[in-house]
Amino acid sequence: MAERGAMKWIITFTVIVAATLELVDTTIVNVSLPQIMGNLGGTLEDIGWLVTSYAVANVIILPMSGWIGMRFGRKNYFFTSIIVFTVASFLCGNSHTLTELIVFRVIQGLAGGGLLSTCQAILLETWPREEIGMATALFGLGAVVGPTIGPAIGGYITDHLSWQWIFYVNIPIGVLAAICVKFFVRQHRSPHRFPVDWIGIILLAITVGSLQIFLEKGNSEDWFDTTYIAVLAFVVLIGGILFVRRELTTDHPILDFKILRHRSFALGIVTSFAFGFGLYSSTFVLPIFCQNLLGFSAQQTGQIIMYGGIATISILPFVGSALKKGIPAQIICLGGMVLFLIFTQMLSRFTLSAGLDDFLAPILIRGFGLSLLFVPITTLALQDVPHEELGQATGLNNMMRQLGGSLGIAIITTIMSSRFAMHRSHLIENVSSASPQFNERLNSAIQALTSKGMSFADAKRMALESVNASVLKQTYLLTYTDAFWIGGIIFMVAIPFIFMQRFKRKVKIAEVH
Repeated sequence: MAERGAMKWIITFTVIVAATLELVDTTIVNVSLPQIMGNLGGTLEDIGWLVTSYAVANVIILPMSGWIGMRFGRKNYFFTSIIVFTVASFLCGNSHTLTELIVFRVIQGLAGGGLLSTCQAILLETWPREEIGMATALFGLGAVVGPTIGPAIGGYITDHLSWQWIFYVNIPIGVLAAICVKFFVRQHRSPHRFPVDWIGIILLAITVGSLQIFLEKGNSEDWFDTTYIAVLAFVVLIGGILFVRRELTTDHPILDFKILRHRSFALGIVTSFAFGFGLYSSTFVLPIFCQNLLGFSAQQTGQIIMYGGIATISILPFVGSALKKGIPAQIICLGGMVLFLIFTQMLSRFTLSAGLDDFLAPILIRGFGLSLLFVPITTLALQDVPHEELGQATGLNNMMRQLGGSLGIAIITTIMSSRFAMHRSHLIENVSSASPQFNERLNSAIQALTSKGMSFADAKRMALESVNASVLKQTYLLTYTDAFWIGGIIFMVAIPFIFMQRFKRKVKIAEVH
């Protein structure tokens, strides 16, 4: 039963806070990794598991969230997830060893995955069916803005407080969300007491968890040249086959594949996958580009990304209103994809002299593009899904977006490695004694250094080091710009899937009872 008046907005506020709480934590840790590594010790490989462990736990629980909500009651599951997430956040901030922190990040990820899809399902139950576009737009405030503002918040906290506070800030927000859920969110549907499919749960956890680790760690471990990565690939293949077979034959599946009978949903999860690819891969590459190559601080990088988040927030309500008025979601999606392509093409033309002001226009375009993408993509995917299957649908849809992000980062890092080698090889061809331009620049640098009293040998060595550093910077620049360009192309590939989905003058989801 849909809510009306003030209650509708109170529940909406609660849901947005909870969704943002979870999604901010997918990226807030990234800019604090060097400080955590210095404080708790461990190698760069060890510290990387802070991000991987959260993502793995998150993606394991996402497809199960609809089933858990039906089994124990959606409100009960939502409330418990918030409490567990808040307690885990305190334990993360209070960790004294890296092992402790990784364990508590897993718990945080399991609880956070339950928040995301349950948030969306509750929101769709709360709003009247004719306002579903607006409801999805409001949910997008958390789903799109969360990963975008995470680095900004993390950078500010790390520079001004300490890394522990990136976890402690979750506590008051989590307490507020839990209180609102307890007193304002209704239990729309009684829990169903059906048998637990333990075999399905185990197979899902093994398959999805192995896939996530394979994608997260594959590039850094040279893919199939590393034994455990090859084993993970085998586990994903066999586990996936066994899981699908199990879910198609059991009476009470964890993930009901029959939901794919809805054409718009089956096509929608493909576009959600592409959306995750573009969103997370660009969020991954941009901070590295700004900090490692252009020399920006963590806070400056966060501010750049924050501008895009503000742009997204400002446009999302208008997108929901446009859908409510009957503008086809496919047309809005197309506009968002074109804007995102423009963003990637602008960044692909940046030089080493780019400053903070140069990022404003492309980042704003990215923010506007994302706001035009998330709402219509989600609305199109869920438009034909009956009310009783919304929990399963939102869980699977969100999992596909998360996996798209993981695959996007894996592909981008792999491509960057190969493109780096190619660009360096091409640039070095011109750095030889046979090149008049190289000899002229080298001799000029040597003369400048010797004129300051340096010996010829030292001057030549420093001049060569300077040339090598310049080549290295140019190589990284070409590599990063390639990564931006490729990320934009992925969105273009997804366009046909959007227009294969059913057109409606007014996109609606089955009536909420």
